[in-house]
Amino acid sequence: MTLTSKFAAAGLAIVLACGACHGACTVIVVGPKASSDGSAITSQTADGMFDSNLTVIPGRKFPKGATADVLWGITGQSPAAPKKIGQIPQAAQTYTYFHVGYPFMNSHQLAMGESTLAQHGKLQTSPGKGAMMTIEQLQVFALQRTKTARAAIKLMGALAEKYGFLGSYQRMGESLSIADTAECWVFEVFSVGGAWSPKSGKGGAVWAAQRVPDDHVFCMANLSRIREIDLARPDFFMASKNYKQTAIDNGLYDPKSGKEFIWQEAYSPPKGGWSLKAAFIANRLYAFHKMVAPSGDWPVTRKIADYPFSIKPDKKLSVPDVMAILRSTFKGTPLDVESAPGWRRSRLATPYPSAEMQKAFKVKFNRPIAVRDCSHGFISQSRKWLPDPVGAVAWFFFDNPHTSCLAPLYGCTTRTPESWRTYDRRKSSRKSARWAFAQIDNIVNRRYQDIIKDVRGVRDPLEKEFFANQAAIEAKTLKAHKQSPEAATKLLTDYSNSCMERAEKAYWDLIDTLIAKYDDK
Repeated sequence: MTLTSKFAAAGLAIVLACGACHGACTVIVVGPKASSDGSAITSQTADGMFDSNLTVIPGRKFPKGATADVLWGITGQSPAAPKKIGQIPQAAQTYTYFHVGYPFMNSHQLAMGESTLAQHGKLQTSPGKGAMMTIEQLQVFALQRTKTARAAIKLMGALAEKYGFLGSYQRMGESLSIADTAECWVFEVFSVGGAWSPKSGKGGAVWAAQRVPDDHVFCMANLSRIREIDLARPDFFMASKNYKQTAIDNGLYDPKSGKEFIWQEAYSPPKGGWSLKAAFIANRLYAFHKMVAPSGDWPVTRKIADYPFSIKPDKKLSVPDVMAILRSTFKGTPLDVESAPGWRRSRLATPYPSAEMQKAFKVKFNRPIAVRDCSHGFISQSRKWLPDPVGAVAWFFFDNPHTSCLAPLYGCTTRTPESWRTYDRRKSSRKSARWAFAQIDNIVNRRYQDIIKDVRGVRDPLEKEFFANQAAIEAKTLKAHKQSPEAATKLLTDYSNSCMERAEKAYWDLIDTLIAKYDDK
């Protein structure tokens, strides 16, 4: 077996061991008064096999009477092309946005992160049964048509109610973090059952939204986080008219019980893999709270329902701080697999043990925040003191955040490198950037204790340089923007592309170095 084959086999074994992680995305939100520079920040790790072709979809003008297709399969979970399942009236003007499996930012500093939520089986529906609005399609329409978080929520809620919400990942519910230049919100939506049709006269979705206080941070980890809903406070809550009635109609809440209506408890399954008792959800909430507010009392045994919606962090967070959370493998906590007594002195010790490793070294795998089956991710900054072309920036990465490298992508960018929008999961290619980061992640786990140091030795200085350059490139762009917005757009497009190309080249070069360095060792 060749060294490359050894790396591939080891990587496959570890991926199979993490099968339960598939499709379970993590989102971190930082309010503008909780961030170190005043940015409104959101993020996402797209954990699972999703479309990772980073593409700019330009805004356009449309004639009166034009229609927009509603598609099934936007996430790219299947290699088949998206399929048209309906259409709605088109907007007269759409905005430019960045497209991957879950679209994430537009040219007006509106950004979104996605995390799937479990929902009760009686609420689920399937393609062709009436409902047709998936969360990713709602994201597309909101990014194309709105500039603020509140406008996005109202549009998505109205579209989901009118056309029916359709869960695209295992027919589950969905949640989005939504940030603009002034505030951050959390939007949660569920289906209303397979019997619903547009002719029923009833809403085809049930949804609620809660604002993250400006000086707070928030974590979304595949379970509803909204609990009490107070519509008398419109600056902090929004919801569909049926937000409570749907639960009553489906036996999920009894108003005669005398108990307060709790959204999270009504719409979250009490048992099962994606429930209020799920360890892979509770563990991430524990790690997040422990990292952002270590002064607090956060026992690892804390129940999911006992975590507050959001908290004030001990210190204000920067983009690198958020990335440190997304890179967490629970190191230094009671959930730390890498330090398990059975192998903590072994050079094979990794936070991602295969099933064979778990058995041989008597270690238990705890699904961390950073997982190996991650397609891509981002951390966005929306900054109200800067014009939109400069103020919106997403720090984008491919594959496992624990081993990957961030690169800046500005909101005015008109193109991405061809290699960053050319990915075929069925065939490795040196013409695809995603494969460089994926292969490094596989190589690391063959000799984790040694090779992770090599990765950090290449990645960390590069990321540090990108962050150090941010102020200067933005100052230069602002000066150019006053004379020519077009020149400023070209400057940031070229800069974003150059950073992405440098990160990609660094990882391909690292692959060649590691293959030689660890050959038959």
